[in-house]
Amino acid sequence: MASSGGNEHNGRRQRQKEKFLKNSFDVFEQHEVLEMLLYYAIPRRDTNPLAHRLLERYGTFGRVCDAPFDELERDFGLSKNAVVLLKMQPQLARIYTESKINDKNFIDTETLGEVFRCKFIGRNSEAVAMILGDARGRVIFSDMIAYGSLNSTEMPIRKMVDLAIRHNAKTAYIAHNHPSGSLLPSKQDLDTTMIIYDTLYNVGVKLMDHYIVTDTKYLSLKESGMGDHIFLY
Repeated sequence: MASSGGNEHNGRRQRQKEKFLKNSFDVFEQHEVLEMLLYYAIPRRDTNPLAHRLLERYGTFGRVCDAPFDELERDFGLSKNAVVLLKMQPQLARIYTESKINDKNFIDTETLGEVFRCKFIGRNSEAVAMILGDARGRVIFSDMIAYGSLNSTEMPIRKMVDLAIRHNAKTAYIAHNHPSGSLLPSKQDLDTTMIIYDTLYNVGVKLMDHYIVTDTKYLSLKESGMGDHIFLY
């Protein structure tokens, strides 16, 4: 025979699901979002107190998802399934957003910064992305091309050249992220961009811009004026 506490708990889960179907997450507090997500990894336990504890430790839903795997297991008793579910959320957000934006076949410089920003959702270490265009301005390549550590990554210049030649590209756009949250380019960022520009130019490909990306923002070296000495011709 089920306990009254169990019935009450099951009733709350059902009410929360109906609330979501009617209003989406617009009317949910962050702890309710986390509580409901955990339903699908913790089927027989009240996840509301756990959601509160997680947010008390990490502050936001996003930071809970980014928390260290072993910490979530050790300090909160989460199963591997529960941790995997949390870790999937930033990746799913990136895949969902990219699939919406990439419906356009032509490079749109007005939205390109946002396209690049979406490629870095959920990435906690430095990485490099590249988009190549043909003579008509169509996207012929768009992907991550390098992954680094928390603080730095080597720009894979030879790989950029190989990809550009292989795809018969005429234009190139690159981006890398700053997990620290700073949009300011370092001297190394600027020096490397100039090397990439000259190297691609020598094989008939024009580097159009280099974006620096954080979790919520992006900076175009070209439009900011910080790359005026690079994008000269």
